[in-house]
Amino acid sequence: MAVAAAVARGHDPNLIGLDAVHDGPAPKRIVTGYGFWIFLLSDMVMFSCFFAAYAVLLGQTAGGPGGAELFNLRNVALETACLLASSFTCGMASIAAEVRSHLWFQIAMAVTCILGLAFLSIEFHEFADLVARGAGPSRSAFLSAFFTLVGCHGLHVSGGTLWLLTMMAQVFAKGFRADIQRRFLCFALFWHALDIIWVAVFSVVYLLGSAA
Repeated sequence: MAVAAAVARGHDPNLIGLDAVHDGPAPKRIVTGYGFWIFLLSDMVMFSCFFAAYAVLLGQTAGGPGGAELFNLRNVALETACLLASSFTCGMASIAAEVRSHLWFQIAMAVTCILGLAFLSIEFHEFADLVARGAGPSRSAFLSAFFTLVGCHGLHVSGGTLWLLTMMAQVFAKGFRADIQRRFLCFALFWHALDIIWVAVFSVVYLLGSAA
């Protein structure tokens, strides 16, 4: 019916629907988000390799301590709470950015930063305690895999915290321009991805490791 009506109006039926399919290039926000998802997927592949290496080397303690003797689940639970809460406050910052509320954006981002720094502080003290107890990364293959996997995630959180501070400064100086909104979209995707990876670390490394 639509084609017949279009022909009656003098339109070429072979071109029907082309305007809906080919409206030109996608908006920059969509292109940026899609490209950043590709980066995140490549990051997930890297972490998958680290998880696989950890699973293979889990029992290679070289006569040294394993996860059950080393892990403090109370501190790890506190780390997890900090990072998951930071994901919530990052979501609040996203809402504030959508409605262009400078005050609430800065408050939500500041709380996210504090929670991220708290996570890093707990993790740093955990690593320092393990090294002081003679359980550094060179002690066994198991500990090498542990420090590589957890430490790589910690480096990502450190980089994300610096990115967060940069976003706060850019919004303060330039407001919610379209390019800054796109950068914040990428930051939010990155930060939430770190939470997803940490849930896997918490479950596979700490919970299963403590039970072994």
